[in-house]
Amino acid sequence: MFKLGLSISVQERPFIVKICVTGVGYVGLVAAACLAEGGNHVICVDNDQNKIENLKNGIIPIYEPGLTEIVQNNYKAGRLIFTTDLAQGVAESLIIYLAVGTPSADDGSADISAVLDVAGQVAKTMDGYRIIVTKSTVPVGTHKKVAEVISAKTSHSFDYVSNPEFLKEGSAVEDFMKPDRVIIGTTNPAVTEIMKQLYSPFMRKSGRLYDMDPASAEMAKYASNAMLATRISFMNEIARLCDKVGADVEQVRQGMGSDCRIGNAFLFPGVGFGGSCFPKDVRALIHMGNQVDCPMTVARSVQQTNLVQHDYFADTILNYFGEQAKDITVACWGLAFKARTDDIRESPAIHCINRFLDAGMKVKAYDPEAMENTKMQLGDKIQLLDNSYDALEGCDVLVIFTDWQEFRNPDFEAIAKKLSKPVLFDGRNLYDKRYVAKQGIEYYSIGRP
Repeated sequence: MFKLGLSISVQERPFIVKICVTGVGYVGLVAAACLAEGGNHVICVDNDQNKIENLKNGIIPIYEPGLTEIVQNNYKAGRLIFTTDLAQGVAESLIIYLAVGTPSADDGSADISAVLDVAGQVAKTMDGYRIIVTKSTVPVGTHKKVAEVISAKTSHSFDYVSNPEFLKEGSAVEDFMKPDRVIIGTTNPAVTEIMKQLYSPFMRKSGRLYDMDPASAEMAKYASNAMLATRISFMNEIARLCDKVGADVEQVRQGMGSDCRIGNAFLFPGVGFGGSCFPKDVRALIHMGNQVDCPMTVARSVQQTNLVQHDYFADTILNYFGEQAKDITVACWGLAFKARTDDIRESPAIHCINRFLDAGMKVKAYDPEAMENTKMQLGDKIQLLDNSYDALEGCDVLVIFTDWQEFRNPDFEAIAKKLSKPVLFDGRNLYDKRYVAKQGIEYYSIGRP
């Protein structure tokens, strides 16, 4: 059980307290930088010495709009400290955030070993009461395991908070600074008040903080991501049906989205979802259900539909060329799983490119931010170009994978001249099909005949 600090009062401590964030990856760094931007003093701890030194020198390990400026400004102001010394972070802080990774294990479950490990390390260095806040995405029941680990290694009291993140890659800073909601999962009302005050700078217009028990907070994160993934997979399935029956998914989407019970968000068909959250969290939800004999049939269908969509798009291109595929050079615009990020984890683009390579195709590609990560994963299997139009040279077909802003209004005349055949497969439905056809380009999109 928790060794609760039930007697703690909000008035006993100043509002501006030092915060320790353990794990300076995507979630941890964004949270730390934004909390510092809110006026707090934040100590960032990570065991990667090279990453810590780079951050001290203003070098950010991920691409996220607005993050570099916030990190550099708050580091210069002294509100943001980077160190490998966990003992320092714990000693100087009241609130300890756990923000380490929880990757998928082989069985689909979320691997929380890093969370439990750092929780144990925190416990060993505690010299008094602390509030332990889990920011990582963790399965329901993790709050009990973390509490058990800490209780076994310290005699000091503590409170536990489940505080799931709801950050979208590409708009994470804005999501933190102007959140739709902040969920606080704890059993101590006094701690709820402390957390409310901590997040109050981001709640000036209206209160959007919801307090609940830790298990419900943990489940809310998975349920939210699974619902969004479901909408994407459903629309992709509808788009495939539209291809078969001659309907236009864009018109269908507008008809659906105008219903206030449905809305327009996450109704855009495409090549399927990817990244570090949706695929991992859907897998984890399926595994959680299996563990308690509650089959998650909808989540499993969402997962399968997404994998089908990756191959559906790749097959559309491969079938178009048939036996000639081995003689084709493909130009790919976009490598990241979505725009405004350099993240290629489980990217549909990488999946499809591997399918092209297996068929004997040559691939040239460009992405505004994900080139380095792609090079690390694919090496010299494909040719990476520094300009989107340079990637068209010597190619037979252009394939759009990512909806970067710079791809939304391209020079179609240049595309038509550079491609040997000119044909374009649009995995994001970015263009007006009639307009593209008038430019002399054979155009294929998803769910639009």
